[in-house]
Amino acid sequence: MSMPIRVRPKPKNNEWAVNTDPTRLDAMYTSLLGPGGAGLLSEEVKWLAVTHKSFDQGRRGFNDRLSYLGRRIVELQTSLALLAPGAESVELGAPDAHGRRPYAHPALAPLEHLSQGAKRRVLDKTRLAQLGDTYGVTGVMRWRPKKAENLRGSGQEVVVTQTIYAIIGALALEQGGGVANRVVQEKILAPLGVGAEGGYAA
Repeated sequence: MSMPIRVRPKPKNNEWAVNTDPTRLDAMYTSLLGPGGAGLLSEEVKWLAVTHKSFDQGRRGFNDRLSYLGRRIVELQTSLALLAPGAESVELGAPDAHGRRPYAHPALAPLEHLSQGAKRRVLDKTRLAQLGDTYGVTGVMRWRPKKAENLRGSGQEVVVTQTIYAIIGALALEQGGGVANRVVQEKILAPLGVGAEGGYAA
């Protein structure tokens, strides 16, 4: 009788423990969503929103669908913020080699900020991951890094960003779009330099 053989050697020192403390999870939600934030989502959804598909091989559910919805909401709010009055005050570009500038008008200027590049700069995964770390998201998300000694190389920034989006998606489903939009504006975009007055401060 043949015995199963592990072709690849078992990684050394790759132990990884995730948070199991509901109090710590609630503290993160309060930090991110504000006072009472821990009570805005049901217990099951609170855990689901912070669970990546790499955790327990996805057998306990994961946040992909919530993240998809949340990302759409964040991107929409980003576009609206970049179009808000005041966005035209942001420098749009220097003259070309012949000293020419594109036609400019205050009503058209904010449209320049709707380019994919502009939104990518605002919602850069490194910036979102740093923001998530500030709120405590990094310490409570459930995932399994490929290499515990190299979290960044294992995609930690992507997982943190996806978790933030998933929380927004969960909030929209359980509390409505108005609440989710307000959280995006106040807790994500404002700290990233995109305020209600419009414009983008890098």
